[in-house]
Amino acid sequence: MNIQPVLLFTDLLVFVLILSALALALRAGNHAPSREAWRRVGRRPAAMAAASVLLVFGVIGFLDSLHYREALPPGPEESAAAKPRYAADVLSALDALLAPLRQQTEKTYSAPFARELFQRETVERSGGGQERIYPRLTHGARHLQAGDSMLADVAWRLAWTPFAALYVSGLLLLALSAAVVAHNQRCRLSAAARRILSGRTTLAWRAVLITTFLVVLFVAAGIALAPHYHLLGTDKVGQDVLYLSLKSIRTGLVIGTLTTLIMLPFAIALGIAAGYLGGWVDDAVQYLYTVLNAIPSVLLIAASVLMMQVAIDTHPQWFDTAAQRADARLLALCAILGITSWTGLCRLLRGETLKLRELDYVQAARAFGASTAAILRRHILPNVMHIVLISVVLDFSGLVLAEAVLSYVGIGVDPGTVSFGGMINAARAELAREPIIWWSLISAFVFMFILVLSANLLADAVRDAFDPGGGGR
Repeated sequence: MNIQPVLLFTDLLVFVLILSALALALRAGNHAPSREAWRRVGRRPAAMAAASVLLVFGVIGFLDSLHYREALPPGPEESAAAKPRYAADVLSALDALLAPLRQQTEKTYSAPFARELFQRETVERSGGGQERIYPRLTHGARHLQAGDSMLADVAWRLAWTPFAALYVSGLLLLALSAAVVAHNQRCRLSAAARRILSGRTTLAWRAVLITTFLVVLFVAAGIALAPHYHLLGTDKVGQDVLYLSLKSIRTGLVIGTLTTLIMLPFAIALGIAAGYLGGWVDDAVQYLYTVLNAIPSVLLIAASVLMMQVAIDTHPQWFDTAAQRADARLLALCAILGITSWTGLCRLLRGETLKLRELDYVQAARAFGASTAAILRRHILPNVMHIVLISVVLDFSGLVLAEAVLSYVGIGVDPGTVSFGGMINAARAELAREPIIWWSLISAFVFMFILVLSANLLADAVRDAFDPGGGGR
Protein backbone atom coordinates (compact mmCIF):
# COMPACT_ATOMS: atom_id res chain seq x y z
CA MET A 1 0.00 0.00 0.00
CA ASN A 2 1.08 3.56 -0.66
CA ILE A 3 -0.34 4.68 2.67
CA GLN A 4 -0.67 3.22 6.15
CA PRO A 5 -3.89 4.19 7.98
CA VAL A 6 -3.27 5.68 11.43
CA LEU A 7 -5.96 5.74 14.12
CA LEU A 8 -5.30 8.24 16.88
CA PHE A 9 -7.21 8.21 20.15
CA THR A 10 -9.06 11.41 19.30
CA ASP A 11 -9.92 10.03 15.85
CA LEU A 12 -11.60 7.04 17.45
CA LEU A 13 -13.57 9.27 19.79
CA VAL A 14 -14.60 11.52 16.90
CA PHE A 15 -15.97 8.52 14.99
CA VAL A 16 -17.81 7.32 18.10
CA LEU A 17 -19.26 10.80 18.52
CA ILE A 18 -20.50 10.86 14.91
CA LEU A 19 -22.15 7.44 15.27
CA SER A 20 -23.74 8.50 18.55
CA ALA A 21 -25.10 11.68 16.95
CA LEU A 22 -26.61 9.64 14.11
CA ALA A 23 -28.18 7.23 16.60
CA LEU A 24 -29.65 10.10 18.60
CA ALA A 25 -30.98 11.67 15.41
CA LEU A 26 -32.73 8.42 14.48
CA ARG A 27 -34.16 8.14 17.98
CA ALA A 28 -35.38 11.73 17.90
CA GLY A 29 -37.05 11.06 14.56
CA ASN A 30 -39.05 8.22 16.12
CA HIS A 31 -39.90 10.18 19.28
CA ALA A 32 -42.78 12.62 18.69
CA PRO A 33 -41.90 15.24 21.39
CA SER A 34 -38.24 15.36 20.33
CA ARG A 35 -39.21 15.53 16.68
CA GLU A 36 -41.51 18.47 17.35
CA ALA A 37 -38.85 20.25 19.41
CA TRP A 38 -36.28 19.90 16.63
CA ARG A 39 -38.90 21.10 14.15
CA ARG A 40 -39.22 24.28 16.22
CA VAL A 41 -35.45 24.66 15.96
CA GLY A 42 -35.65 24.22 12.19
CA ARG A 43 -38.25 26.97 11.84
CA ARG A 44 -35.75 29.62 12.92
CA PRO A 45 -33.66 30.93 9.98
CA ALA A 46 -30.72 31.86 12.22
CA ALA A 47 -30.60 28.34 13.66
CA MET A 48 -30.69 26.70 10.23
CA ALA A 49 -27.99 29.03 8.92
CA ALA A 50 -25.83 28.31 11.99
CA ALA A 51 -26.39 24.57 11.61
CA SER A 52 -25.28 24.78 7.97
CA VAL A 53 -22.06 26.55 8.96
CA LEU A 54 -21.41 24.06 11.76
CA LEU A 55 -21.94 21.22 9.29
CA VAL A 56 -19.20 22.68 7.08
CA PHE A 57 -16.87 22.96 10.07
CA GLY A 58 -17.78 19.38 11.04
CA VAL A 59 -16.89 18.07 7.57
CA ILE A 60 -13.52 19.82 7.77
CA GLY A 61 -12.92 18.32 11.22
CA PHE A 62 -13.90 14.85 9.98
CA LEU A 63 -11.53 15.04 7.00
CA ASP A 64 -8.76 16.14 9.36
CA SER A 65 -9.44 13.04 11.49
CA LEU A 66 -8.67 10.56 8.69
CA HIS A 67 -4.95 10.10 9.31
CA TYR A 68 -2.36 8.10 7.42
CA ARG A 69 1.38 7.77 6.79
CA GLU A 70 2.82 7.83 3.31
CA ALA A 71 5.06 5.04 2.04
CA LEU A 72 8.68 5.93 1.46
CA PRO A 73 10.30 5.07 -1.88
CA PRO A 74 12.51 1.97 -1.73
CA GLY A 75 16.19 2.57 -1.22
CA PRO A 76 18.84 1.72 -3.82
CA GLU A 77 19.62 -1.60 -2.14
CA GLU A 78 15.99 -2.60 -1.53
CA SER A 79 13.92 -4.69 -3.90
CA ALA A 80 10.41 -3.80 -4.97
CA ALA A 81 9.05 -6.76 -2.98
CA ALA A 82 10.65 -5.60 0.26
CA LYS A 83 8.48 -4.63 3.19
CA PRO A 84 7.40 -1.00 2.68
CA ARG A 85 8.66 1.71 5.01
CA TYR A 86 6.46 4.62 5.99
CA ALA A 87 7.22 8.24 6.76
CA ALA A 88 7.25 9.46 10.33
CA ASP A 89 4.94 12.37 9.52
CA VAL A 90 1.25 11.64 10.04
CA LEU A 91 -0.99 13.39 7.51
CA SER A 92 -4.75 13.59 7.12
CA ALA A 93 -7.23 13.65 4.26
CA LEU A 94 -7.50 17.40 4.76
CA ASP A 95 -3.73 17.69 4.32
CA ALA A 96 -4.03 15.83 1.03
CA LEU A 97 -6.79 18.18 -0.18
CA LEU A 98 -4.82 21.22 0.93
CA ALA A 99 -1.49 19.96 -0.40
CA PRO A 100 -0.78 23.17 -2.40
CA LEU A 101 -1.22 25.26 0.74
CA ARG A 102 0.79 22.87 2.90
CA GLN A 103 3.69 22.50 0.52
CA GLN A 104 4.03 26.10 -0.71
CA THR A 105 6.09 27.36 2.22
CA GLU A 106 7.83 30.70 2.07
CA LYS A 107 10.93 31.90 3.93
CA THR A 108 9.09 34.02 6.52
CA TYR A 109 6.23 36.50 6.82
CA SER A 110 4.30 37.71 3.80
CA ALA A 111 1.12 39.78 3.80
CA PRO A 112 -2.14 38.58 2.20
CA PHE A 113 -1.95 38.66 -1.62
CA ALA A 114 1.64 39.88 -1.45
CA ARG A 115 4.31 39.36 -4.09
CA GLU A 116 7.29 40.01 -1.82
CA LEU A 117 8.37 39.01 1.66
CA PHE A 118 7.37 41.28 4.49
CA GLN A 119 10.98 41.82 5.58
CA ARG A 120 13.87 43.34 3.68
CA GLU A 121 16.97 41.29 2.93
CA THR A 122 20.49 42.30 1.91
CA VAL A 123 21.51 41.02 -1.51
CA GLU A 124 24.62 41.42 -3.62
CA ARG A 125 24.36 43.57 -6.71
CA SER A 126 25.58 42.21 -10.02
CA GLY A 127 27.92 45.16 -10.43
CA GLY A 128 29.20 45.02 -6.86
CA GLY A 129 27.93 46.35 -3.60
CA GLN A 130 24.89 45.45 -1.56
CA GLU A 131 21.23 46.42 -1.63
CA ARG A 132 18.28 46.10 0.76
CA ILE A 133 15.23 44.80 -1.09
CA TYR A 134 11.97 42.91 -0.54
CA PRO A 135 12.62 39.51 -2.20
CA ARG A 136 9.97 37.94 -4.39
CA LEU A 137 8.03 35.07 -2.86
CA THR A 138 8.92 31.56 -3.93
CA HIS A 139 5.32 30.47 -4.49
CA GLY A 140 2.91 33.38 -3.94
CA ALA A 141 2.09 35.27 -7.15
CA ARG A 142 5.05 33.65 -8.89
CA HIS A 143 3.06 33.46 -12.15
CA LEU A 144 2.90 37.26 -12.38
CA GLN A 145 5.54 39.16 -14.29
CA ALA A 146 6.90 42.55 -13.27
CA GLY A 147 4.26 44.60 -15.10
CA ASP A 148 1.26 42.33 -14.62
CA SER A 149 -1.74 43.62 -12.68
CA MET A 150 -2.63 41.50 -9.66
CA LEU A 151 -6.14 42.99 -9.52
CA ALA A 152 -6.90 41.97 -13.10
CA ASP A 153 -5.53 38.47 -12.51
CA VAL A 154 -7.64 38.01 -9.35
CA ALA A 155 -10.77 39.29 -11.09
CA TRP A 156 -10.21 36.93 -14.02
CA ARG A 157 -9.77 33.94 -11.74
CA LEU A 158 -12.87 34.83 -9.69
CA ALA A 159 -15.12 35.27 -12.71
CA TRP A 160 -16.55 31.73 -12.52
CA THR A 161 -17.05 31.51 -8.74
CA PRO A 162 -20.55 33.10 -8.58
CA PHE A 163 -21.79 30.64 -11.20
CA ALA A 164 -20.39 27.71 -9.22
CA ALA A 165 -22.09 28.97 -6.05
CA LEU A 166 -25.38 29.47 -7.87
CA TYR A 167 -25.12 26.01 -9.43
CA VAL A 168 -24.53 24.21 -6.13
CA SER A 169 -27.01 26.18 -4.01
CA GLY A 170 -29.53 27.07 -6.69
CA LEU A 171 -29.74 23.83 -8.63
CA LEU A 172 -28.49 20.94 -6.53
CA LEU A 173 -29.54 22.00 -3.03
CA LEU A 174 -32.74 23.74 -4.16
CA ALA A 175 -33.76 20.67 -6.15
CA LEU A 176 -33.04 18.39 -3.19
CA SER A 177 -34.91 20.56 -0.69
CA ALA A 178 -37.79 21.04 -3.14
CA ALA A 179 -38.09 17.28 -3.50
CA VAL A 180 -38.28 16.91 0.30
CA VAL A 181 -40.87 19.68 0.62
CA ALA A 182 -42.90 18.31 -2.29
CA HIS A 183 -42.97 14.87 -0.69
CA ASN A 184 -43.99 16.17 2.74
CA GLN A 185 -46.58 18.68 1.52
CA ARG A 186 -47.69 16.61 -1.49
CA CYS A 187 -47.27 19.29 -4.10
CA ARG A 188 -45.34 19.73 -7.33
CA LEU A 189 -41.64 20.46 -7.44
CA SER A 190 -42.21 23.90 -8.95
CA ALA A 191 -44.66 24.83 -6.20
CA ALA A 192 -42.27 23.52 -3.54
CA ALA A 193 -39.42 25.56 -5.02
CA ARG A 194 -41.56 28.72 -4.96
CA ARG A 195 -42.46 28.09 -1.33
CA ILE A 196 -38.79 27.65 -0.41
CA LEU A 197 -37.71 30.83 -2.17
CA SER A 198 -40.55 32.82 -0.59
CA GLY A 199 -39.86 31.42 2.90
CA ARG A 200 -43.26 29.71 3.28
CA THR A 201 -41.99 26.29 4.37
CA THR A 202 -42.11 24.56 7.73
CA LEU A 203 -38.32 24.52 7.97
CA ALA A 204 -36.20 27.55 7.07
CA TRP A 205 -34.87 26.11 3.82
CA ARG A 206 -34.30 29.57 2.35
CA ALA A 207 -31.77 30.35 5.10
CA VAL A 208 -29.95 27.12 4.24
CA LEU A 209 -29.85 28.07 0.57
CA ILE A 210 -28.47 31.55 1.27
CA THR A 211 -25.87 30.18 3.70
CA THR A 212 -24.85 27.47 1.24
CA PHE A 213 -24.47 30.04 -1.54
CA LEU A 214 -22.16 32.17 0.60
CA VAL A 215 -20.12 29.16 1.78
CA VAL A 216 -19.72 27.77 -1.73
CA LEU A 217 -18.82 31.24 -2.99
CA PHE A 218 -15.95 31.49 -0.49
CA VAL A 219 -14.85 27.90 -1.14
CA ALA A 220 -14.85 28.46 -4.90
CA ALA A 221 -12.85 31.66 -4.44
CA GLY A 222 -10.35 29.75 -2.34
CA ILE A 223 -10.04 27.01 -4.94
CA ALA A 224 -9.46 29.60 -7.65
CA LEU A 225 -6.93 31.75 -5.79
CA ALA A 226 -5.24 29.68 -3.06
CA PRO A 227 -2.89 27.72 -5.38
CA HIS A 228 -1.56 31.03 -6.76
CA TYR A 229 -1.66 33.45 -3.79
CA HIS A 230 -1.34 33.33 -0.04
CA LEU A 231 -4.86 34.59 0.64
CA LEU A 232 -4.29 35.19 4.35
CA GLY A 233 -0.52 35.62 4.23
CA THR A 234 2.14 33.46 5.86
CA ASP A 235 3.45 33.16 9.41
CA LYS A 236 6.97 33.45 10.85
CA VAL A 237 8.18 30.19 9.32
CA GLY A 238 6.42 30.78 6.01
CA GLN A 239 3.40 28.50 6.49
CA ASP A 240 0.18 29.53 4.81
CA VAL A 241 -2.17 31.10 7.38
CA LEU A 242 -5.28 29.85 5.59
CA TYR A 243 -3.99 26.29 5.91
CA LEU A 244 -3.28 26.80 9.62
CA SER A 245 -6.75 28.28 10.19
CA LEU A 246 -8.45 25.30 8.55
CA LYS A 247 -6.26 22.88 10.53
CA SER A 248 -7.24 24.63 13.77
CA ILE A 249 -10.91 23.77 13.26
CA ARG A 250 -10.45 20.12 14.27
CA THR A 251 -8.69 21.10 17.49
CA GLY A 252 -11.54 23.41 18.45
CA LEU A 253 -14.19 20.80 17.62
CA VAL A 254 -12.35 18.05 19.48
CA ILE A 255 -11.99 20.13 22.63
CA GLY A 256 -15.58 21.37 22.44
CA THR A 257 -17.13 17.93 21.92
CA LEU A 258 -14.85 15.38 23.59
CA THR A 259 -14.60 17.46 26.75
CA THR A 260 -18.37 17.40 26.94
CA LEU A 261 -18.44 13.61 26.55
CA ILE A 262 -15.95 13.26 29.39
CA MET A 263 -17.89 15.67 31.59
CA LEU A 264 -21.39 14.23 31.06
CA PRO A 265 -21.04 10.93 32.99
CA PHE A 266 -19.79 12.73 36.11
CA ALA A 267 -22.46 15.41 35.94
CA ILE A 268 -25.42 13.14 35.16
CA ALA A 269 -24.59 10.33 37.58
CA LEU A 270 -23.65 12.51 40.54
CA GLY A 271 -26.35 15.14 39.97
CA ILE A 272 -29.21 12.67 39.70
CA ALA A 273 -27.92 10.53 42.57
CA ALA A 274 -27.56 13.55 44.84
CA GLY A 275 -31.02 14.89 44.03
CA TYR A 276 -32.92 11.62 44.25
CA LEU A 277 -31.15 9.74 47.05
CA GLY A 278 -30.44 12.73 49.30
CA GLY A 279 -28.90 12.10 52.70
CA TRP A 280 -25.19 11.43 52.90
CA VAL A 281 -24.97 10.95 49.10
CA ASP A 282 -26.25 14.48 48.58
CA ASP A 283 -23.88 15.84 51.20
CA ALA A 284 -20.88 14.07 49.66
CA VAL A 285 -21.65 15.29 46.14
CA GLN A 286 -22.24 18.85 47.32
CA TYR A 287 -18.99 18.77 49.27
CA LEU A 288 -17.11 17.48 46.23
CA TYR A 289 -18.26 20.13 43.75
CA THR A 290 -18.03 22.87 46.36
CA VAL A 291 -14.38 22.03 46.96
CA LEU A 292 -13.67 21.97 43.21
CA ASN A 293 -15.41 25.31 42.73
CA ALA A 294 -13.36 26.81 45.56
CA ILE A 295 -10.13 26.12 43.65
CA PRO A 296 -9.40 28.62 40.83
CA SER A 297 -10.06 26.64 37.66
CA VAL A 298 -7.11 28.12 35.77
CA LEU A 299 -4.68 27.08 38.50
CA LEU A 300 -6.16 23.59 38.72
CA ILE A 301 -6.02 23.13 34.95
CA ALA A 302 -2.50 24.55 34.76
CA ALA A 303 -1.20 22.22 37.48
CA SER A 304 -2.85 19.19 35.85
CA VAL A 305 -1.56 20.08 32.37
CA LEU A 306 1.99 20.61 33.63
CA MET A 307 2.02 17.26 35.46
CA MET A 308 0.68 15.54 32.35
CA GLN A 309 3.29 17.26 30.20
CA VAL A 310 6.09 16.08 32.49
CA ALA A 311 4.78 12.50 32.31
CA ILE A 312 4.70 12.62 28.50
CA ASP A 313 8.15 14.19 28.18
CA THR A 314 9.77 11.64 30.50
CA HIS A 315 8.27 8.63 28.65
CA PRO A 316 8.96 9.20 24.93
CA GLN A 317 8.84 5.43 24.35
CA TRP A 318 5.07 5.54 24.73
CA PHE A 319 4.67 7.11 21.28
CA ASP A 320 5.91 6.07 17.84
CA THR A 321 5.36 9.43 16.16
CA ALA A 322 5.16 13.08 17.14
CA ALA A 323 1.50 13.10 16.07
CA GLN A 324 0.67 10.43 18.65
CA ARG A 325 2.44 12.44 21.33
CA ALA A 326 0.53 15.60 20.41
CA ASP A 327 -2.72 13.64 20.25
CA ALA A 328 -2.13 12.23 23.73
CA ARG A 329 -1.64 15.72 25.11
CA LEU A 330 -4.80 16.93 23.36
CA LEU A 331 -6.79 14.02 24.79
CA ALA A 332 -5.36 14.66 28.25
CA LEU A 333 -6.32 18.33 27.99
CA CYS A 334 -9.89 17.31 27.10
CA ALA A 335 -9.98 14.99 30.11
CA ILE A 336 -8.68 17.71 32.43
CA LEU A 337 -11.18 20.26 31.14
CA GLY A 338 -13.99 17.71 31.45
CA ILE A 339 -13.12 16.71 35.01
CA THR A 340 -12.95 20.34 36.12
CA SER A 341 -16.10 21.57 34.30
CA TRP A 342 -18.84 19.11 35.37
CA THR A 343 -19.86 20.92 38.54
CA GLY A 344 -22.23 23.46 36.95
CA LEU A 345 -24.33 20.86 35.15
CA CYS A 346 -24.25 18.62 38.22
CA ARG A 347 -25.76 21.40 40.33
CA LEU A 348 -28.52 22.01 37.77
CA LEU A 349 -29.39 18.30 37.57
CA ARG A 350 -29.47 17.99 41.35
CA GLY A 351 -31.95 20.84 41.65
CA GLU A 352 -34.18 19.47 38.87
CA THR A 353 -34.12 15.96 40.38
CA LEU A 354 -35.13 17.35 43.78
CA LYS A 355 -38.26 18.69 42.09
CA LEU A 356 -38.98 15.59 40.00
CA ARG A 357 -38.75 13.10 42.87
CA GLU A 358 -41.76 14.77 44.55
CA LEU A 359 -44.04 14.52 41.52
CA ASP A 360 -47.00 12.15 41.55
CA TYR A 361 -45.81 9.69 38.91
CA VAL A 362 -42.48 9.18 40.68
CA GLN A 363 -44.24 8.70 44.02
CA ALA A 364 -46.63 6.22 42.37
CA ALA A 365 -43.76 4.24 40.88
CA ARG A 366 -42.12 4.09 44.28
CA ALA A 367 -45.38 2.96 45.90
CA PHE A 368 -45.77 0.15 43.36
CA GLY A 369 -42.34 -1.17 44.36
CA ALA A 370 -40.27 -0.02 41.38
CA SER A 371 -36.54 -0.18 42.09
CA THR A 372 -34.44 2.95 42.44
CA ALA A 373 -32.51 2.11 39.27
CA ALA A 374 -35.75 1.68 37.29
CA ILE A 375 -37.14 5.00 38.54
CA LEU A 376 -33.94 6.82 37.69
CA ARG A 377 -33.77 5.22 34.24
CA ARG A 378 -37.43 5.54 33.23
CA HIS A 379 -38.71 8.64 35.03
CA ILE A 380 -35.87 10.89 36.17
CA LEU A 381 -33.27 10.68 33.39
CA PRO A 382 -35.65 11.29 30.44
CA ASN A 383 -37.07 14.37 32.17
CA VAL A 384 -33.69 16.02 32.73
CA MET A 385 -32.29 15.39 29.28
CA HIS A 386 -33.47 18.80 28.06
CA ILE A 387 -31.14 20.39 30.64
CA VAL A 388 -28.29 18.13 29.52
CA LEU A 389 -28.84 18.99 25.85
CA ILE A 390 -29.06 22.72 26.51
CA SER A 391 -25.93 22.70 28.68
CA VAL A 392 -23.96 20.67 26.14
CA VAL A 393 -24.71 23.08 23.31
CA LEU A 394 -24.11 26.16 25.45
CA ASP A 395 -20.83 24.85 26.89
CA PHE A 396 -19.36 24.08 23.45
CA SER A 397 -18.48 27.68 22.63
CA GLY A 398 -17.07 28.23 26.12
CA LEU A 399 -14.73 25.27 25.74
CA VAL A 400 -13.49 26.47 22.34
CA LEU A 401 -12.66 29.84 23.89
CA ALA A 402 -11.06 28.10 26.89
CA GLU A 403 -8.58 26.34 24.58
CA ALA A 404 -7.62 29.68 23.05
CA VAL A 405 -7.02 31.21 26.48
CA LEU A 406 -5.02 28.21 27.76
CA SER A 407 -2.85 28.07 24.65
CA TYR A 408 -2.33 31.83 24.91
CA VAL A 409 -0.84 31.43 28.41
CA GLY A 410 1.24 28.42 27.33
CA ILE A 411 -0.64 25.54 29.00
CA GLY A 412 -2.81 24.43 26.11
CA VAL A 413 -2.28 21.91 23.35
CA ASP A 414 1.06 20.54 22.20
CA PRO A 415 3.13 22.99 20.10
CA GLY A 416 2.90 20.51 17.23
CA THR A 417 -0.91 20.74 17.24
CA VAL A 418 -2.33 23.63 15.23
CA SER A 419 -5.01 25.53 17.14
CA PHE A 420 -6.61 28.95 17.30
CA GLY A 421 -4.97 29.61 20.65
CA GLY A 422 -1.58 28.61 19.28
CA MET A 423 -1.98 30.98 16.33
CA ILE A 424 -2.97 33.83 18.64
CA ASN A 425 -0.07 33.07 20.96
CA ALA A 426 2.39 33.03 18.05
CA ALA A 427 1.04 36.35 16.76
CA ARG A 428 1.21 38.03 20.17
CA ALA A 429 4.89 38.97 19.92
CA GLU A 430 4.40 40.49 16.46
CA LEU A 431 1.78 43.05 17.49
CA ALA A 432 4.50 45.42 18.76
CA ARG A 433 6.24 45.54 15.39
CA GLU A 434 6.01 48.46 13.02
CA PRO A 435 4.32 47.82 10.68
CA ILE A 436 2.10 45.37 12.58
CA ILE A 437 1.86 41.75 11.43
CA TRP A 438 -1.88 41.46 11.89
CA TRP A 439 -3.09 38.73 9.55
CA SER A 440 -2.38 35.67 11.75
CA LEU A 441 -4.30 37.13 14.67
CA ILE A 442 -7.21 38.35 12.54
CA SER A 443 -7.49 35.02 10.68
CA ALA A 444 -7.62 32.97 13.89
CA PHE A 445 -10.09 35.44 15.41
CA VAL A 446 -12.43 35.38 12.39
CA PHE A 447 -12.54 31.58 12.10
CA MET A 448 -13.02 31.17 15.85
CA PHE A 449 -15.65 33.92 15.88
CA ILE A 450 -17.66 32.21 13.12
CA LEU A 451 -17.46 28.85 14.92
CA VAL A 452 -18.47 30.26 18.31
CA LEU A 453 -21.18 32.51 16.88
CA SER A 454 -22.75 29.62 14.96
CA ALA A 455 -22.70 27.44 18.08
CA ASN A 456 -24.30 30.22 20.15
CA LEU A 457 -27.06 30.87 17.60
CA LEU A 458 -27.89 27.18 17.45
CA ALA A 459 -27.72 26.94 21.25
CA ASP A 460 -30.26 29.75 21.63
CA ALA A 461 -32.70 27.96 19.35
CA VAL A 462 -32.17 24.62 21.11
CA ARG A 463 -32.66 26.25 24.51
CA ASP A 464 -35.93 27.90 23.45
CA ALA A 465 -37.24 24.70 21.85
CA PHE A 466 -36.34 22.22 24.61
CA ASP A 467 -36.80 24.36 27.71
CA PRO A 468 -40.22 23.45 29.15
CA GLY A 469 -40.41 26.79 30.93
CA GLY A 470 -39.82 28.70 27.73
CA GLY A 471 -43.04 27.63 26.11
CA GLY A 472 -41.29 26.41 22.96
CA ARG A 473 -40.67 29.89 21.59
